[in-house]
Amino acid sequence: MFINGNFFGVEWHTWKVIGWCGNAVFFSRFFVQWLATEKKKRVVIPVAFWWLSLVGAGLLLAYSIYRKDSVFIFAYLPTFIPYTRNIVIHYRNKARQRQCNSCQTTTPAHAIYCHQCGTKLEAAVESLAR
Repeated sequence: MFINGNFFGVEWHTWKVIGWCGNAVFFSRFFVQWLATEKKKRVVIPVAFWWLSLVGAGLLLAYSIYRKDSVFIFAYLPTFIPYTRNIVIHYRNKARQRQCNSCQTTTPAHAIYCHQCGTKLEAAVESLAR
């Protein structure tokens, strides 16, 4: 198995482990998305998907910089823009959500009625009157 620093004939070192960890993290995001979709019975992309994308791409970018591989550097470098943007959008939307006074369900900021119990939301009534 482990002979002269090789495991099953493959040379291993810190950067190789970083590259493989990047692959594993990046690949795991598909399981997160699949499980979230199965649970809700509709297509869902949870914020964990974007975090895993960002971390996985970061590890793979670090490995590609170490390897001085311009193809992979330019493949992973631009991905930080949409991944980071989606995370920012998620947390901004989450901060604007409100809670229904009747059933305590979290509702989107723009909602007029609670999607769970149908109660007219107080803040939505005030903002519509303006």
